[in-house]
Amino acid sequence: MLSKKIYRALSRRLNPPQQVKDETALLAMGKLLSNQQWGMTSTSINDYEFRIFSQFGDDGIIQYLIKHLEIKNKTFVEFGVEDYKESNTRFLMMNNLWSGFVMDGSATYMNSLPMQPWYWKHQLQHKAAFITCENINDLMAEVGFSDLGLLHIDIDGNDYHVLEAMDFSKLNPAILIMEYNSVFGIERAISIPYKADFFRTAAHHSNLYFGASISALKHLADKKGYALIGGNLDGNNAYFVRKDLLNSKVKACSLEDAYRESQFMESRDETGKLTYLRGPERLQEIRGMEVLNVLTDQIEEL
Repeated sequence: MLSKKIYRALSRRLNPPQQVKDETALLAMGKLLSNQQWGMTSTSINDYEFRIFSQFGDDGIIQYLIKHLEIKNKTFVEFGVEDYKESNTRFLMMNNLWSGFVMDGSATYMNSLPMQPWYWKHQLQHKAAFITCENINDLMAEVGFSDLGLLHIDIDGNDYHVLEAMDFSKLNPAILIMEYNSVFGIERAISIPYKADFFRTAAHHSNLYFGASISALKHLADKKGYALIGGNLDGNNAYFVRKDLLNSKVKACSLEDAYRESQFMESRDETGKLTYLRGPERLQEIRGMEVLNVLTDQIEEL
């Protein structure tokens, strides 16, 4: 088996560029890296990161978790997937043959899925829907999943509020992945205030005002029976596992261990042009915007 050092070097080298077209080769790369995980002893999810179809190292983290958790049903739900070419569950579906349900607000994106050459080979349901607190449970009821293997919420907006509204009594996911806004920092448990038609770019031209802090998501996940077990190295996804499934390989961790300040630079000016703000410049750009303190239920300012 490969050493951890060699595995990390290989996983970075094999990260596929956007222009790679041979998905058979990509899947073979992913299978190799996934198989090598069995020989590693680290319990840090970051040591297992690699990407095949995920935007960052989440494909590898997910492979590690499904190896070391007792998951009843090999099913997933992911929403906010655009055309699903870059997503956190596609490798899980194609490599491990999990079945799932994906949603996105764009009918164009969702209608393109049956035209993909791999679509007929997998048990994938899809629906075009703009997700709100008011419709999320009806949407989940349509697909009929129970004791879900993995749920990933990434809608660049009302993520905290949608998670809060979701009825987990039947859904009961084993793994919960939540996108957090690292610009909000770690000290405050805050989210954007709920607005059903929230649209990230319209809310603030910079695209930096969205979602919730990792502290807010940890607070809510804990109330729903989930423990924070880490976050990806790129600083956008936090990982939670149902508390009854924790074990010697998958352990709870602190906010400080999970949080990363995101390194990607996606800020924009009023014309939509990238401005590449970094560090404290990003928070300064949205200073004064309203946020909800989820501990006090009071509106505050950034």
